[in-house]
Amino acid sequence: MPTHPDFSLNHLLVFAREPVLGRVKTRLAADIGPEAALTVYRELLSITAAAITAARVPATVWLAEAPAAADAAQPRTEWPGLPWRAQPAVESLGERMHHAFGEAFASGATRVVIIGTDCPGLTPALLQVAFEALETHDMVVGPADDGGYYLLGMRELQAEIFINKNWSTATVLSDTLADAARLGLRVAQLPMLHDVDSGRDLDRWRGR
Repeated sequence: MPTHPDFSLNHLLVFAREPVLGRVKTRLAADIGPEAALTVYRELLSITAAAITAARVPATVWLAEAPAAADAAQPRTEWPGLPWRAQPAVESLGERMHHAFGEAFASGATRVVIIGTDCPGLTPALLQVAFEALETHDMVVGPADDGGYYLLGMRELQAEIFINKNWSTATVLSDTLADAARLGLRVAQLPMLHDVDSGRDLDRWRGR
């Protein structure tokens, strides 16, 4: 009989921001205004949270900016039932992701996946497939059509994946895959999806 993975050893990391006017989706806000951009961001948060809940995978939300002191002890309403942490105060996205992966592995996880909150095509099935891929691969990537990725997973910490990248550019995916090939890692790729970062992306998502 086939064996089934022990999903209790999975952990999902979610990199997000607090939904605060003027602090989220700044590229999108330049096209549609900050109020409309905040509304879109709240919708993307809802889609992401629903996918995580349905996937039934342990998860931690890592916030780019910690809430104000008065709110710090309160559960985040956008993430019902999920614990949250503040991302470390370093400029590089790679350093912040490396830190979050390191903490998850140090806590006993053997398959760790990270996502953001910009991808409306994220589904519970994709999250489950990502963790399943790590049973037979060293790394899994969900490519985004802007040259980045909407998901990255690994089954042991690979520090070189997080350095020497021009983050938020069209070379991130290709540079990541090149590093993985150089390190001899077996990589699984999920279907390509698109993020919503600009007014053009929003029109595409809405079908306009």
